[in-house]
Amino acid sequence: MIAERMPSILPPLSENERLELSKIYSICGLLDNDSSLRDSRPFRNPHYSVTQAALIGGGTRINPGEISLAHNGVLFLDELAEFKGGLLDLLRAPLEEHCIRLSRAGRNVTYPANFLLFGAMNPCGCGYYPDMQRCRCSEPTLRRYFDKVSQPIIDRIDICVEASPLSFEDINSNTSNESSADIRKRVMHCHELQKERFKGESFSYNSKISTDKLEKYCFLGSREKSYMENMFDKLGLTARTYHKILKVARTIADLDGCENIKTKHLNEAICYRSINEKFWGGAVS
Repeated sequence: MIAERMPSILPPLSENERLELSKIYSICGLLDNDSSLRDSRPFRNPHYSVTQAALIGGGTRINPGEISLAHNGVLFLDELAEFKGGLLDLLRAPLEEHCIRLSRAGRNVTYPANFLLFGAMNPCGCGYYPDMQRCRCSEPTLRRYFDKVSQPIIDRIDICVEASPLSFEDINSNTSNESSADIRKRVMHCHELQKERFKGESFSYNSKISTDKLEKYCFLGSREKSYMENMFDKLGLTARTYHKILKVARTIADLDGCENIKTKHLNEAICYRSINEKFWGGAVS
């Protein structure tokens, strides 16, 4: 439900984004008519039985795949651990380069693939890990299950969180929640801040900050730097994960109305990576 609602809180498509997206859908014959343009951000939800060509593109005509049909929108992969071996790893390059390069019989085609990746999976095969009072999976079974989603793919995902089971009170609560329109206002304000910050750069958003610009745009004071040095060693972070934490912290600070990244922003960003240690960091060894 969260993934399906993501397009509703994202800013409206710009004119260039509409044209890019409409070209992709036109190639696939998915526009309503020849003169129409896509007005809304796409939400693509392929089944885990999807083929390689259908996911990243290909075939005899080298058509765009789901990752290109999700361009400027959301690609939701449910049941991540059920995708065929190696298929998820094909997303590694597109997630970094925001495009896909396909070669077939001497032909080379490049399609845009700048999408927000959302994924969901059960904590284990039976669904109860790490509650070992209820989990029926053996340690080898758990390890095989987690290994279906490689660490390099996890490293390329900015936020990884565990959804705890809802209680009866949660399900029947009458607490009012924010509307998508209210959340979209905050997101759009945050986007405008970033566009203004990155004027003259080749990127417009925190997630696209190049490595050589991190120190400039994700500057850490002595206290914050000391904190991250400690967390880097304690959590055994990779360079890619460390950089993603800085970018997420930069966005949290923007939403908080802070010009500089504070320790509380870094701490929150690290919390969004805590699932790594629980599920992929040796908790089952």
